[in-house]
Amino acid sequence: MKLYQKTVEELCLLTASKIPTPGGGAISAMNGAFAAALTSMVANLTLGKKKYACVQMEMNRIIQEAETIRIELLEAMDLDTSAFNGVMIAIGMPKETDEERTSRQITLQSALKKAAEIPLHVAVISERVLVLAESAVRLGNKSALSDGLCAAMMARSAVLGALYNTKINLLSIEDTKYSDEVMTQVRTIEARVIEHEATILALTPKLN
Repeated sequence: MKLYQKTVEELCLLTASKIPTPGGGAISAMNGAFAAALTSMVANLTLGKKKYACVQMEMNRIIQEAETIRIELLEAMDLDTSAFNGVMIAIGMPKETDEERTSRQITLQSALKKAAEIPLHVAVISERVLVLAESAVRLGNKSALSDGLCAAMMARSAVLGALYNTKINLLSIEDTKYSDEVMTQVRTIEARVIEHEATILALTPKLN
């Protein structure tokens, strides 16, 4: 059974257990999925309203894109968990002989790169949710303003949480050129998301 097919209670209990998965990466992906869902809700609550007739096409676009991302992020929960398990399997490989140590190290380095790349992708598409949430807050039904803001904050947390998982895996990667390139992407996304969060909050001065 996929993680997103579990009940909320089952997933919460599993996350709270001694088992290391699902961890921060998978839960960040889940946050992004719920952010996308809330963004869709705001857009759906805007459709068919005469007051918002001029933004109907935009709301339909938001719904379609958010739904695609929502599904991808739900799938990413298991991909992130699988990547972590791959690292743990590599760590547990035998290392008695030179040949075994070499094989183990090659496998581990490959697994670490995958474990860094999956949350990075989660961050990239969760940032896209943040952009959609801003449009929903700016143009959507004002009765659902708080829902749009929750979507934005959850998307922001999804991005930053996923990036922490990328960072921690980069620490163990020996390919410094690769690590430096990925870290540059991480820092760029972080800065952009923090700035974007401030922009969205500035749209609602009465709530701040």
